[in-house]
Amino acid sequence: MAPAAPKSGDVIFASVDRVNAELFTLTYGAIVRQLITDLEEVEEVNKQLDQMGYNIGVRLVDEFLAKSSVSRCVDFRETADVIAKVGFKMFLGVTASITNWDAEGTTCSLILEDNPLVDFVELPDTCQGLHYCNILSGVVRGALEMVSMKTEVTWVRDMLRGDDVFELQVKLLKQVPEEYPYKDDE
Repeated sequence: MAPAAPKSGDVIFASVDRVNAELFTLTYGAIVRQLITDLEEVEEVNKQLDQMGYNIGVRLVDEFLAKSSVSRCVDFRETADVIAKVGFKMFLGVTASITNWDAEGTTCSLILEDNPLVDFVELPDTCQGLHYCNILSGVVRGALEMVSMKTEVTWVRDMLRGDDVFELQVKLLKQVPEEYPYKDDE
């Protein structure tokens, strides 16, 4: 029997259970607000959002692989493309684009023109250093680590700060070889 063809992000997004977008957006906003209140320092909030995203990304990989039928990606370039076109569509309902590849093929930019996390959001002057969507950088980093890619993910542009798009820079630090816990003796 031939393997199932990979599903597109649109097909998967249409078939998964979803919560109301406004509820999702407002709940995320409440979490960020509570972190600001509890931690008081914007940099600490950024770190906590990144860590929360990392923990989510580590777990999302299993669901992504189970529902998308995506086969193993050959390299970092293909992996980034799958994240942008299938992963973001599957979980957020938006498609990202990949641009600004460096010559080695280890650094690229993930561009989001639409971001459902920022509906109804305006940053006050006291939170100008806040990367409101830093949870997304953690999700990408955590998900890539689960497929053996150690990365650094940073925000380059942010529409909440007046930029025209949301841009995440994803830099591959190293490809981690897969390790198996034991050798199967037959």
